[in-house]
Amino acid sequence: MRHGEVENPEGILYGRLPGYHLSELGRQMADRVAEHLAERDITHVAASPLERAQETAAPIAKTHGLDIASDERLIEAGNIFQGKTFGVGDGALRKPGNWRHLTNPFRPSWGEPYVHQVVRMMGALEAARDAARGHEAVVVSHQLPIWTLRSFVERRRLWHDPRRRQCTLASLTRFTFLGNRIVAVGYTEPARDLVPPHLLAGAKQVKGAKGFGA
Repeated sequence: MRHGEVENPEGILYGRLPGYHLSELGRQMADRVAEHLAERDITHVAASPLERAQETAAPIAKTHGLDIASDERLIEAGNIFQGKTFGVGDGALRKPGNWRHLTNPFRPSWGEPYVHQVVRMMGALEAARDAARGHEAVVVSHQLPIWTLRSFVERRRLWHDPRRRQCTLASLTRFTFLGNRIVAVGYTEPARDLVPPHLLAGAKQVKGAKGFGA
């Protein structure tokens, strides 16, 4: 699951910075998803250590009578522009000294390599699978690591246009295992009606869930 909306009136790229909590709307999103999952056979809930992920996971864990397992591998991707506004006219891009960080979109040069994200996210996913063998687990993370993991599983290139990510606020990306192998990926948006319309742009441009055979 991706976390809900964050209180961020300054428009900062908050990344891994502490102190960024869910907004009131974000808490509504978390509650909505908890209601959506109330009848599921969930026996394990894990989350990124960042406040917004922990707060998103809380109502799900409470509904199922579980504690939240904090997993550093679910944390947001590292980004050199963390703590700054990001734009051409009024943000970090107006400073020529920052342009050197934009030279390689395939790695990417401005942050944590995509391959590193895949390795740690796959480790967290497999740990959750093992903790909930025969049942279901929910792990709460962040948009880029979730999308990078899904792209890897669905055998897409990892570098991409950020506007085309199908991973809106409080969305669920489902990985179905047969034994230790992922056999299907699904995607749902239980809180879609709560998401500001401009943040939904681009989702329709991405291919939906895929199966991988028996």
